[in-house]
Amino acid sequence: MAPKLVSTSRSLPIALMHAREAVMGPIREMLGASGVTEQQWRVLRVLEEAGALDASTLAQRAALLQPSLTRIIKGMVAKGLVTQVQGEHDRRRQEVAITDTGVALIAANATRAAEIAEGWRAHLGEDRYEALLDLLGDLADRDGVQ
Repeated sequence: MAPKLVSTSRSLPIALMHAREAVMGPIREMLGASGVTEQQWRVLRVLEEAGALDASTLAQRAALLQPSLTRIIKGMVAKGLVTQVQGEHDRRRQEVAITDTGVALIAANATRAAEIAEGWRAHLGEDRYEALLDLLGDLADRDGVQ
């Protein structure tokens, strides 16, 4: 006899999907006005924070699959948001770097992005917000995702 599955109302994958949609709704609205996708925004945020990165590191930090990142980068290069440059330490490697246009796009949305994040902090409370991030990090670390 197969084990009884937990109720879908207590299913971690379903709960995570519902939470993701709740969190991403306001962000999608913000990005729609900017002409960038969620994935492109993540790439820009990672590059703005970390500087130029090789594609595999960028894909991992931006939570993207490598083949998807390749397609996304092409579009972002065409929009002038990123460039592909020779690696600083290894000239054989290509790195992706944010452009001034990409930095300006982040700056143009920084206030709204901070308001969205602060809204979630206020909704959960500082301690629960930080605990949630820690727990999600623990889940991701379990399989070496982060």
